[in-house]
Amino acid sequence: MPDAGLIARFTAIVGANNAITDAGEQAPHLREWRDLYVGRTPLIVKPRTTDEVSRILALANAEGVGVVAQGGNTGLVGGQIPSESGTEIVLSLARMTRIRDLDPAGGTMTVEAGVTLAAAQEAARSVGRLFPLSLASEGSATIGGCLATNAGGVAVLAYGTARALTSGLEVVLADGSVWDGLRALKKDNTGYDLRDLFVGSEGTLGIITAATIRLFPQPAERATALAALPTLDSLLPFFQLAEAQAGQALTAFEFMSGRLVDFVTRHIPGTRRPLADEAPWYALVEISGAADGRATSLLDGLLADAVAAGLVTDAAVATSLQQAADLWRLRESASEAQKGEGGSIKHDISVPVGRIPEFLIKASDAVQRVSPGARPVPFGHFGDGNVHYNVSQPPEMAREAFLALWDEMARAVHDVVVSLGGSISAEHGIGRLKREELVRVKSAVEIDLMRRIKDALDPKGILNPGKVVSR
Repeated sequence: MPDAGLIARFTAIVGANNAITDAGEQAPHLREWRDLYVGRTPLIVKPRTTDEVSRILALANAEGVGVVAQGGNTGLVGGQIPSESGTEIVLSLARMTRIRDLDPAGGTMTVEAGVTLAAAQEAARSVGRLFPLSLASEGSATIGGCLATNAGGVAVLAYGTARALTSGLEVVLADGSVWDGLRALKKDNTGYDLRDLFVGSEGTLGIITAATIRLFPQPAERATALAALPTLDSLLPFFQLAEAQAGQALTAFEFMSGRLVDFVTRHIPGTRRPLADEAPWYALVEISGAADGRATSLLDGLLADAVAAGLVTDAAVATSLQQAADLWRLRESASEAQKGEGGSIKHDISVPVGRIPEFLIKASDAVQRVSPGARPVPFGHFGDGNVHYNVSQPPEMAREAFLALWDEMARAVHDVVVSLGGSISAEHGIGRLKREELVRVKSAVEIDLMRRIKDALDPKGILNPGKVVSR
């Protein structure tokens, strides 16, 4: 536990106005939004520069104090929350919001870790470019946090995960030394790829303070539709048809269960069903391209062929930006809507695309064995195999009793995932929530390699203690 003298030394680095010790002011930083984790800390520091981060880590390393880095506090596995022990300080990157460089011709932008996704998107848009990483929480989620967890989002199908969108990094290591890897290169084959080591490491190997990210041409036209599917068996062939007909112009293919759409329209004000009849499954499809009408033509042709093949029963095609936004809101409100149905046990997993229908069937059977009457509400990014397999409590069951089944249900769902060659974490990371499951599903060799890397870069174990891998 840092004593008063040590807290004063940390405070001196950032200034008293940027050091928080008051419990009330600290509260928003210490609670994960689903209330799964509530931590304690003697101090939250908000550095403004990489040099201040460096000095904080150098002092923490010398004194053996744990440091938990935090961005927008939108993480879903507890990686950004300190433990209940109160021995770790929180390093918030919220004040590091400078856009250091914007190069539309070169297709890159260098931003600090506290820049939100929405701010990065707007900066790219201001010069006619696109930064495609997009999440429901993009108004709060930061570049640093998204890189630390290798976030995915709705555009992975066309543009890849956060790792694929990153050219270079600036990282402060556990001892306070700074690695300047802010390179705007598409090819750099000089030794080990340190960038990929830190992306997805969840603040356990170093703290990302800035990144050079990739920009793309801004699509002049987007065609969006919500399609109703008669059965689960229609999902895969409809995706394959969309991929074959639209090719690289297919920028999103999201799927949702009918139950989820029902939850959203029931609990999220301003939402409504875009189609007259209910369906068991829906697909949200977006095709992008130049302003020549081709995207709209591709989408219309796709839907016509899908209806003729019996894969789609009806579709709502957006004819304005507002209508497209309304369709996307149905998808982006998925997590929020589930709160209205009581307790929800969530799984962020991936399986090979061709096995998603098989997974959905087997996972449903596994869930019913753990909690009869539980209500799966799956949705996700079909094109990259990422399924958010969330399960709402049986209506007659107490919330606390249902949430007490979290570990048992997670194990049952993860067993199905592993049997199909999948991953127990697709884009949210491991954090604290899945640390023990990681050891269970990964080989001893993989876990040993992770621990060796952790020991090499953070020998005192000060960086995000107790997250990802135990020492």
